[in-house]
Amino acid sequence: MSRRLRAASAGGFAAVVWGTQEPLDQRLFGCDYSDVEFLGRGNRALGFVLHTANGALFGVVFDAIRQRLDVDQRRLALGLALVEHVSLWPLIALVDRDLLTSPRAFAQATYRHALFGVLLGRLA
Repeated sequence: MSRRLRAASAGGFAAVVWGTQEPLDQRLFGCDYSDVEFLGRGNRALGFVLHTANGALFGVVFDAIRQRLDVDQRRLALGLALVEHVSLWPLIALVDRDLLTSPRAFAQATYRHALFGVLLGRLA
C-alpha cells in the first residue's frame, strides 16, 4: 500500500471513529452538535459517507505535508487537526451562533479533532 493510500485510509478510518463516538461525547460535553448529521443535513448515513471522504482527503493533505517536513508524524497529524479546528471554528456560526460562544461546544470540537489527529498520526 502506498503512503498516500495508507494516509487516506487512516484519515477515513479516523473520521468513522469520530462519527461513531459522537453520541458519547455529546453526553460527556453536554452539547448535541453532530458534525456527521450536519454534513448529511440530518441524514446520518449520508453524513458518515461525506465525513469519511473528508477524513480521507485530510489524510492525503497530511501525507503531502509530512513528505516536506522533518517532523514526527504523530505530532504533525495532531497539530494539523487542531490548527484546522481553531482556524475554521468561527465558521460554526453559520450553523448555530450559540455554538460559537459555547465553551462546551468548543471543548467537544477540540476533543474530536484531537481524537482524529491522534488516530491519523498512529495509523498513517
